[in-house]
Parts: sequence; C-alpha cells; structure tokens
Amino acid sequence: MLASFLLSLREGLEASLIIGIVLAALRKTDRSELIPVVWRGTAVAVVACLIAGLTMTWLGTEFTGRAEQIFEGSTMLTAAILLTWMIFWMRRQSVNQQNNLAASVDHAVNDGKQWTLFWLAFLAIGREGLELVLFLAAARLGNDPVQTNLGAVLGLAASILLGWSLFASSKRLNLGQFFMVINFLLVFFSAGLLARGIHEFNEAGIIPAIIEHIWDLNPVLSKDQPAGQILTALFGYNASPSLTETLGYLVYFLGLGLLWKKMSSLTGKVRTG
Repeated sequence: MLASFLLSLREGLEASLIIGIVLAALRKTDRSELIPVVWRGTAVAVVACLIAGLTMTWLGTEFTGRAEQIFEGSTMLTAAILLTWMIFWMRRQSVNQQNNLAASVDHAVNDGKQWTLFWLAFLAIGREGLELVLFLAAARLGNDPVQTNLGAVLGLAASILLGWSLFASSKRLNLGQFFMVINFLLVFFSAGLLARGIHEFNEAGIIPAIIEHIWDLNPVLSKDQPAGQILTALFGYNASPSLTETLGYLVYFLGLGLLWKKMSSLTGKVRTG
C-alpha cells in the first residue's frame, strides 16, 4: 500500500504541477477562455490511462503457468528500468521544465490553435498516467490488489490536494527536497522490482538461479508476517533468494551509485563552468 501511495503521490503531484503551470500561463496571457481545452485534454488522457490500466489487469489474469511468470517478470523489469530512468531524467530536467512548459503554452496561444493546447495537456498527463499504470501493475503483482489500489487512490488524492494548495496559496514547498525523499524510497522499490523480476525469470527457466537458495530467513522473518509483507511490497524482500536474484539487487545499487556519482560530477562541472 505504501509503495503504491508513494508512486501515485509522485506521479500525481508532477501531473498536478504541469496542469497548474499551464493554467497559470493562460491566466497570465489573459486567455482564460482556453482553460476548458486544457481540462478536455486532461480528461481524455485520464480515460486513456484508465483503459490502459484495465487492459494491463486483464492481461495479467489471462496468462497462466510459465507464460504468467514471463509476463510478471517482464512487467517488473520494465517498471524497474523505467522508474530508474524517470528518477535520473527528472534530476536533469526539473530545473528547466517549468520554463519549457510555459514557452510551449505561449507558442500554442500565439498560434491560435486549440488542438495544440489540447495535445499539450493530453501528452503531458498521458505520459505521467501511463508510467503510473505500469508501476502500479508491477506493484500489484504478488501483493494485495485491494491495498495497492487503495494506496494509489490515496496517493492521487494527496497529490491533487498538495498541487492545488501550492498554486492557490502563498505556501511554497521545497519540491526539490520533496521529490528527493520520495525518489530515495522509490530507488529501493525499483531494486525490489528488479530482483522480483529476476525471481520470476528463475522460475520460468529463462535466467538460471545458479544457486536456488543462498540462505533461508523464513524461520526468522517470512513474507507472510506483517513486517515481511511490508518489506516485500516496498523492497522486494525474499527470505530465500537465488544467487542471481541477490546479484541483480547488488549490481543495481552499484550501477546506480556509479551513475549518480558521474551525473553529480558533470552537474558540478556545468555549474562551475
């Protein structure tokens, strides 16, 4: 539940901020009559994402046996890769995102084409929504669907409320630090998705386990216990992992650390230059 809440909070807040920036730009240019166009684009994007979510859920129930393991493993690995890429991409683009979005709105208004503004809202919200659909589909696998869906609803509600309060009041949240904390937690969630995806491919016979169980912590903390369920949902905890599953987890963090260090050094050179 906490994992889906964090995912929905992050994606939902980003989408709320995008819509807020677009609406603020329209009001600033005295083109408030175009605001309904933005809401129509947003509504169509939300419907498209709901259809995509239902399709993903339906596909998950259609597969059985080895096909199910391949589907679940592929979904988890894809979500882990996309989530990691999103975190790094946001770190590089967040500084210029507001200016670029405002410039796109000005361009759409100057052209006088409502469809341009419609597609701007549709694509911006649709991208966030489709990412969330994939993340939630991966989070739902092996977890309680009801709790996952509840966490997603609460996260979206919190993101809408938070986004509205940022634009409707004088309060200013340090979004950089806010996203940093959430991204820190989501990195562990992404590593867990990667490990669980490898586990599914172990069972499907695609990735060899090498050593099926390198340890067994079930007598101490099984995934059926409350603490084990939380660790499994958030971090992909496995009381008796395979060697390749464990190596995948460790290599992920090693590669992540090296990439983060490289990006930090490049950012420092750009600022000093």
